[in-house]
Amino acid sequence: MKSIISLVLRYIPRPFLQRIGHWAARFLGLFYQGKQVECPVCGSQYGKFLPYGRKGRDNALCPSCLSLERHRLMYLFLQRKTNFFTSPLKVLHVAPEYCFIDRFEKMKNLEYITADIESPLAKVKMDIHDIPFPENTFDVAFCNHVMEHVDDYVKATSELHRVLKPGGWAVIQSPQDLRRATTYEDASITDPREREKHFWQNDHLRLFGRDYALELAKGGFTVIEDRFVLDELTTEEVKKYALPAEELIYYCRKDA
Repeated sequence: MKSIISLVLRYIPRPFLQRIGHWAARFLGLFYQGKQVECPVCGSQYGKFLPYGRKGRDNALCPSCLSLERHRLMYLFLQRKTNFFTSPLKVLHVAPEYCFIDRFEKMKNLEYITADIESPLAKVKMDIHDIPFPENTFDVAFCNHVMEHVDDYVKATSELHRVLKPGGWAVIQSPQDLRRATTYEDASITDPREREKHFWQNDHLRLFGRDYALELAKGGFTVIEDRFVLDELTTEEVKKYALPAEELIYYCRKDA
């Protein structure tokens, strides 16, 4: 049964899963009952999380809120290392993740705005290359797994920098190949199968390397490569929450 679940989830597009298939994920979660893992976003416990992704990553998808490994890591980071849950903040969330939207909208300390050029989950239709807000508007911005898709990521990051207030901060995550010293692009590769092999997905325009912080800094940010999961969480916590054990958090600050 679990191998069938893995195969089915591998081919369900995430937008479909977010809009319609969340009820199916909750049903599938019945086959994963237990208390070995816990989702910090919604508090649900399971024997394991559902498999998910093109390669069928094991123990990845929370059946209750659809959080993935990176979402659970970000939530813990916000809880333990930022003022996100305690201070009055105006927040711009680009390409908002399903598991966060309802929770963040209900937080009384936040003025929370979701935006994207395509996502039906976002309230504001917006091209990140031309953000329709004045400079110095937001205290916080989130923009995860977007920069590998956009035409000009330096322009996109400079727009995020522009709309943040001095002293504001952003979390900007992207897929990253830590084996590469520099970011890899090659527009001459047009075959979808080849692009997936080179860039991990056929709709990725680039694959960032260990220079990702330097690339984000081109937009004007002071970038901190935070080793939160590597240095501050225990092995037991990484296992309990099923976190990406080597992922860095890119904490980007607009200097006052």
